[in-house]
Amino acid sequence: MKREFTGRDMTKVMVGGFGVVVAVNLLMATYAVSGFGGVIVENTYVASQKFNDWLGEAERSKALGWTADVSRDGSGHLKVVAGGVPDGVLVSAELRRPVGKHDTASLKFVHIQGNAGAFRSTDPVAPGRWIVRLRMESGELRWTEERKLR
Repeated sequence: MKREFTGRDMTKVMVGGFGVVVAVNLLMATYAVSGFGGVIVENTYVASQKFNDWLGEAERSKALGWTADVSRDGSGHLKVVAGGVPDGVLVSAELRRPVGKHDTASLKFVHIQGNAGAFRSTDPVAPGRWIVRLRMESGELRWTEERKLR
């Protein structure tokens, strides 16, 4: 025997359908906020014109074979352990907050005595999330890389 499709059944279908849509939207919003922090530029057209230069800079950096591990020590200073770099390399960093606060900071580093390839920032970094653009230079050689710092 067939049961009649009532208004209550239609209400269940509508609530269930909209519930799925809302759940998927919340999930996607969560992924968007916790994933890529975004990059804010003043003029997107100008940034697009510089994009190929940025790619070329990244390829030249990669070809050097230099590596760097960045961490924050207990006092808030950044520590960089570099690999494959020549003696006398200079290390600096530009920090910016991911989307939201517009804080920025510039850091200089000093070599940690007795630890080849290890450097420590001269100033501490405020707590929170940052995007670090690390630069290492030795003569005409320049290495640049960006990474997240939590």
